[in-house]
Amino acid sequence: MKNKRLLAGPYLFWAVSFVVIPLLMIFYYGMTTETGSFTWDNIARTAMPENLKALGIALLLAFVSTVICLLLAYPLAMILSRKNVNQSSFIVLIFILPMWMNFLLRTLAWQTLLEKTGVINSILNILHLPSLDIINTPYAIVLGMVYNFLPFMVLPIYNSLCKIDADIVSAARDLGANAFQTFIKITLPLTVPGIISGITMVFVPALTTFVISDLLGGGKILLIGNVIEQAFKQSSSWNVGSGLSLVLMIFIIASMAIVAKYDKDGEGTAF
Repeated sequence: MKNKRLLAGPYLFWAVSFVVIPLLMIFYYGMTTETGSFTWDNIARTAMPENLKALGIALLLAFVSTVICLLLAYPLAMILSRKNVNQSSFIVLIFILPMWMNFLLRTLAWQTLLEKTGVINSILNILHLPSLDIINTPYAIVLGMVYNFLPFMVLPIYNSLCKIDADIVSAARDLGANAFQTFIKITLPLTVPGIISGITMVFVPALTTFVISDLLGGGKILLIGNVIEQAFKQSSSWNVGSGLSLVLMIFIIASMAIVAKYDKDGEGTAF
């Protein structure tokens, strides 16, 4: 028993060093002034017009990206779940292969593709078609979010679909249910844990991102993540940046609570 507890030592060290301590530092800086006295001003800065606007845009783009990911991921996950083991494993591998590449490089690749003299517009010009002018717009940011976070929606849903007993679906069909009724009454309810997990895993990083909006938005569209980044890097105001980060933690904690309620057994995340 003691040996088993010792095996958890490296994990506990990692969790305390890189999760617990940083969170405590953010909480401390967010609730204090530069002199170390207690204050609510850092959190209250969220109510400033420019910060509220950045938070609102971030929420909107994160919501749109999450909806698009869900609409694309569910049919894809259903197709994968109906393949045999070898086929689905290979397709899943191909699908998540880009995730092995650095996040920044993947986003830079889309910047190269979408810019006015980029690859896509060059091909369109050759074909004498109108060029796309979506770089440095919200559309480009949403595209970058969907591309980077789509696998996080597909995999939980795919995992939930794979766990559905085929006999249950067959029984529904034998009892007279058509394909649509079977999906609404059987498949969809049983995949709710995967859907909730996928929504959380897409919405939270989409809400807090700043790299995608920097590169694909050209710095013209500020999300709350960009405001926090500027507070830390440009203004060197750790207190303000931490205070705004505490506000975002409310959304993260709420997402964790939703997952804990609808996916108690971790069915949507055990992939």
